[in-house]
Amino acid sequence: MNLENEDVESPRDTTDGPAAGTGGGLDLLGRLPALIILIAALVGVNFAMTSTADFIEHLDRNTHDITCSYNPGDEAKAKDSPCHVTMYSPYSSYFRQDYWGGIPVSLWAIAVFAFMAYRAGFQLYRGRPLRSEALFLLLASLLPAGMSIGYYNLSKNALQMEELCKVCGGIYGSSAGLVLGGVLALVLSRGTDGKGIVRFGVGFLEGCAFVAALTFAYVTFAPKASETERGVKGCGNLVQAGDEDGIMIPTLENKGGTPTIELLDPLCPTCKAFDGRLKQTEFSKKLDIKSVLFPLDSTCNWMLSTPMHPGACAVSEAMMCAAGVVEPGKGSPAEAQKILAAAFENQEKWTAEAKADEPAFRAKLAGLFPAVKDCLGSPQVKNKMVKALRWSVANALPMRTPQIFVGGASLCEEDLDLGMEYTLNRMITNAAGAKK
Repeated sequence: MNLENEDVESPRDTTDGPAAGTGGGLDLLGRLPALIILIAALVGVNFAMTSTADFIEHLDRNTHDITCSYNPGDEAKAKDSPCHVTMYSPYSSYFRQDYWGGIPVSLWAIAVFAFMAYRAGFQLYRGRPLRSEALFLLLASLLPAGMSIGYYNLSKNALQMEELCKVCGGIYGSSAGLVLGGVLALVLSRGTDGKGIVRFGVGFLEGCAFVAALTFAYVTFAPKASETERGVKGCGNLVQAGDEDGIMIPTLENKGGTPTIELLDPLCPTCKAFDGRLKQTEFSKKLDIKSVLFPLDSTCNWMLSTPMHPGACAVSEAMMCAAGVVEPGKGSPAEAQKILAAAFENQEKWTAEAKADEPAFRAKLAGLFPAVKDCLGSPQVKNKMVKALRWSVANALPMRTPQIFVGGASLCEEDLDLGMEYTLNRMITNAAGAKK
């Protein structure tokens, strides 16, 4: 559409003041699209601000409740919720290596919705929109709508979420309201004043200004991590990082990558979450990870009186057998990695089966992975398991998984969430500097 050469379809008011309607007076019908857009935008701002506030609250290196409701005014209380999964995913913010926690995408949602509210308010004052004004409103509404579609697909495919994040759903609904108002505005639009291109240019720059201003304010005032504080320098170092007993299993191999040790329980949900998040970042190609198995299962772990993750001992033994830890030359790390992947994929199911009948679960593992059949439960693998547990004792490690040691320095537990990429980036740099 050539906006500069539009035919003037109506000789009615084309000034920048309030426009009269087809029948004179307030022209309520002509103002309806702007009212719809204004309401949808304000609702979107509310949801986006709720999400951003929760995000910022988590940057104090502590755990907090999170809002997950279609009513943003509800008290934050849902820790294990779709909204929690969404916020902790790598898609919730950008530039995480450069800024503490990154810049939340919900911040830009605030800027876009606020801009749309501003434009809708102005249009509500002016009255029935010109065709170019209506077209701009429609095109501008497609940005949040497109982002909503993209993030909904990410939640279903990449994050495999079965339940919708309600705060996200509120943003999706607000975006749909913007499109509805934009379409209606175009249908009810009047003629033109011949300044369509200029109006588009001004509107585009105004929108960019909203995003830039809010981003600048966030980068300036948001919580920051000191380069000398706990976290960036790690939370302690390994006392005995060696593997004299041959109990470490390569679980993420990158030749030339930063040597990293992970204390791992294959049936630990947090270990699974860390593994998933790590593999969605570029650090999956920068770390060379070897794992020390630490099953939180009293079946083999004498430090526990009751099993936290039933079946973890059986799966850990299977991984040791498959990796060739018990009998060097028999097995490979790749086989152990297959068992770990299967354990992550079937965590809840395997935990329940092991809790109900441990011997039957072990028989199932032997059936799924025939190469470990003669080794699983043998004195040799049990001996290796004891040595793996003693490795953690020798390093005076707390009883939790995962624990990550980059170049010997411990990644703080609180940095397994929003600060992971920022902290890992600096720990890798520190480890490289220590080699020189």
